[in-house]
Amino acid sequence: MHLAGLSRLAVVRTHSDRMGWKAAQKLIHHWKVLRGDNVKKHIKQGQGHEGGIFSVEAPLHVSNVQVIDPVTGKPCKVGIKYLEDGTKVRVSRGIGASGSIIPRPEILKIRSTPRPTTLGPKDTPMEFVLEKTYDAKTGMGMPDL
Repeated sequence: MHLAGLSRLAVVRTHSDRMGWKAAQKLIHHWKVLRGDNVKKHIKQGQGHEGGIFSVEAPLHVSNVQVIDPVTGKPCKVGIKYLEDGTKVRVSRGIGASGSIIPRPEILKIRSTPRPTTLGPKDTPMEFVLEKTYDAKTGMGMPDL
């Protein structure tokens, strides 16, 4: 899936003539939860609460959501390309797409769990990393089993 969290998305529904521009909140399996009102919920009046029609957040399937092209501002499909320096980027493709690079949200560039900077108890010390322990020509160095 090329939908990154917190991207600008367009809600595309075939049974509705409206198209909403939302920011993604989270992805649960193949369901995208968007910020804002996705569904109108009818609640019956009861003891302790009023009835009526309320807007609630509800998950949408990813097939009903498309990323917004940053240049044209229209919904588009997403493709993957590699730049000359080897960097992997998302590009817009399809009808009404400019083919421009879709930027990755800044919040996703920050790691939720930072990489460890110190050696752990199961890490090999640096003085033993480059030590030659096996000779391919003679087959020596392998443990006798």
